[in-house]
Amino acid sequence: MLCRDCAGLLPRSGRPAWPSPTPDGLATPFAAGDYDDLLKVLVNRHKEHGVLGLAEPLGRMLCEVVRDLLRSVEASGPWAAVDARVLLVPVPSRRAVVRRRGHDPLLRISRHAAVHLRRTGVDAGVRRLLVPAARVKDQSTLGAADRAANLAGSLRARTPAGSDRRALVVVVDDVLTTGSTAREAQRALEELGLRVSGIATVAATRRRSTGRPDGRGSLPFSGAGH
Repeated sequence: MLCRDCAGLLPRSGRPAWPSPTPDGLATPFAAGDYDDLLKVLVNRHKEHGVLGLAEPLGRMLCEVVRDLLRSVEASGPWAAVDARVLLVPVPSRRAVVRRRGHDPLLRISRHAAVHLRRTGVDAGVRRLLVPAARVKDQSTLGAADRAANLAGSLRARTPAGSDRRALVVVVDDVLTTGSTAREAQRALEELGLRVSGIATVAATRRRSTGRPDGRGSLPFSGAGH
């Protein structure tokens, strides 16, 4: 669990988090803050060390990221996002990884986020629509282009229920790095005719620039708070 002081340092909003370079066609990515300091510690302790009590504060942060992403969608889209059903679709881990960790970190965080979203009046649910379709190499040493090539075709999507086809779909992950994983998840979902409204993550690696390659800027993260 978090002490009161640490809880007070957590981000309470989401902001655009465009990676640089940005994968072609990537849906708008939002994150709570940089993958650094407190956020990095929380994500890794929950994911790799099984500190399950951290799922609730991480889910609460993801909820706020999704809410701010939906406000952006509502402002630019042809529908009112607050009146639509929202599906959180977590990026899947391989079964062997889940067994080694003893839990599915992102699924747990996503479910907490959906609970918080429903408490704020958003009709939200979690759908495990994505499954691994091919093995990938370790990506820790790969650059953006090599990551994209490594991940191509690595995910497939299950056919959603009829009512889910009309929902706002948000791909969720714990950390956004190059955007290649999110883009692959988006591709798999869009091949089934689903419209991915955006990407929501707890944290994003520090970008090499504060704007998109097309010149549309995005605010740098301030770390904690708003």
